Amino acid sequence: MIVIAIFYTADINVLALAVAAVLIGNLVILNRSGVKNIWAYLALGALLWIAVFLSGIHATLAGVVLALAIPLTVTPGAPEASDADSPLHKLEHALQKPVAFFIVPIFGFANAGVSFAGASANVLAEPVTIGVAAGLFLGKLAGVLGTVALLVKSGLAQLPARATWSQMTGVSLLCGIGFTMSLFIGLLAFPDASSQDHVKIGILAGSLASGVAGAAVLRASGHRKQPT
Repeated sequence: MIVIAIFYTADINVLALAVAAVLIGNLVILNRSGVKNIWAYLALGALLWIAVFLSGIHATLAGVVLALAIPLTVTPGAPEASDADSPLHKLEHALQKPVAFFIVPIFGFANAGVSFAGASANVLAEPVTIGVAAGLFLGKLAGVLGTVALLVKSGLAQLPARATWSQMTGVSLLCGIGFTMSLFIGLLAFPDASSQDHVKIGILAGSLASGVAGAAVLRASGHRKQPT
């Protein structure tokens, strides 16, 4: 999201950006004041989306900021035990099915289409295809696992309850299954149709490799039995 905001923003509307900053400030105030009315956050979030959109920055950033502002009672090392009454927890569960079965499929049908007519195996050797696939498979593994290791070793965070480093490696590989953000950035970075097809094939190849490798590592990692 930061990459999109910094490198793919052409013109900035300073007034709209200032309004967005004020709205973010109000979201922070609501959070710090202990307000748990989800509609208060959603109302400000809708206004924030409009302001960010008008500012010239990619409007998807508004959703990220909104999610960070909505309260969540954190249970260190055991997210499955988080407070069920937390607004973010309830919103996450309310949106899970609509997003998984409606919003994401529509996005996929609208943006992920790629024609294989006349395509050959040589397309897999194209620099754009290789770069996108490697970015998903190797980049996500290094970025996610490396960041987790840095935070855990520094004492700023801890692994989830009963999780192992082998399992974390498998999860990091699964993070390479790219879709929405990969398409967002890929289509912004390569405006010509030919390169966009290579981007999409790279996303498919990298996601497939990440999914297979991640599943294999997790299966080989086994699981820890919950203490009785």
